[in-house]
Amino acid sequence: MSPSTSFAGSYLDSDVQFLLKRLALADFVDVADKEQLIQSGRRHYSEMLSPERAPSQRYLALFDEACRTNGERMARDCLVLAGLIAARRSGSVTLVSLARGGTPVGVVLKRLLEKVYGRAANHYSVSIVRDRGIDANALRHILAQGHAPESIVFVDGWTGKGVIARELAGTIARFNADHDVALDAGLYVLSDLAGAAAVAASCEDYLIPSSILNATVSGLISRSVLNESIGPDDFHGCVLYEHLAAGDRSRAFVDTLELLALAADRTGESVAPADTRAAAARSEAFIAAALRRYGIADVNLVKPGIGEATRVLLRRVPRMLLLRDPTHPAVAHLRLLADEKQVPVDVDPALSYQAVSLIRSASDA
Repeated sequence: MSPSTSFAGSYLDSDVQFLLKRLALADFVDVADKEQLIQSGRRHYSEMLSPERAPSQRYLALFDEACRTNGERMARDCLVLAGLIAARRSGSVTLVSLARGGTPVGVVLKRLLEKVYGRAANHYSVSIVRDRGIDANALRHILAQGHAPESIVFVDGWTGKGVIARELAGTIARFNADHDVALDAGLYVLSDLAGAAAVAASCEDYLIPSSILNATVSGLISRSVLNESIGPDDFHGCVLYEHLAAGDRSRAFVDTLELLALAADRTGESVAPADTRAAAARSEAFIAAALRRYGIADVNLVKPGIGEATRVLLRRVPRMLLLRDPTHPAVAHLRLLADEKQVPVDVDPALSYQAVSLIRSASDA
């Protein structure tokens, strides 16, 4: 097998290797058309991309404010997660982040494992697709580089409903059976809203700054693609958005997080993972109630948490934005996006999360 060559996007080569097949600029699909195709079952979401444009100056100002108000929190959680990984892995560590939400986290974790914990670390970023699984060619490539199976740690930024954590568990179980290995399918995240991760620094719905930008905080790569352009021996694909390079924040963002984490270093303090049981119960109760209240038949149309709500407003066709407190600084970017896209906002002080987005059903279009 000779899969696609790895690359670092706009990061340093020492920070990450994307195990993705670089595709030529795709035939992009309009967001509304894409939504119809997904919900009708005619196309899977991974087969299509909608175009990404540079964020407005007003939106970038909100990102900068998010970094000022939440950067230290995210950096501390990265430090906590690095400590938990170091405690659970001996020897060198092989970080496998889930592109692209997990990529900046993986970069920072690699640096902290090396500089704070004195551990050799490698970092690969790979694709995982709902209903399609993790990229098995990428996993085979990692093992072929000589990395011990027990050194591998799967990393993401957050969980919403836990779909990807469950997808990872199922596909890794099959991969292990097919290849006679024992990869740990547990997912390590900064914030586990669904209570579905193996290890989490937190279960709180706080504003993770990297969740509010797309390619320009993720090495300039697109969301991963799995369509007819991907051969049986290829990695899953992506487009490198070089036209967005002038506004790229990827390296500056991880550099800042690293400095904040190093300043907060409390090596030697006992670190415990977040207790995810309450988060799991909260998630289950909220999803059931939301389906009833809003008459939703497809659970995939409910996206809880700031990170997932943002993705809907950036990449899907929203029906409604739900906010616990519309004056909270953590949802300022969501209010801007909702205003720009004329999305109705419903305020519910009892909401289980800071924000939830509902996707419009194609049957209501």
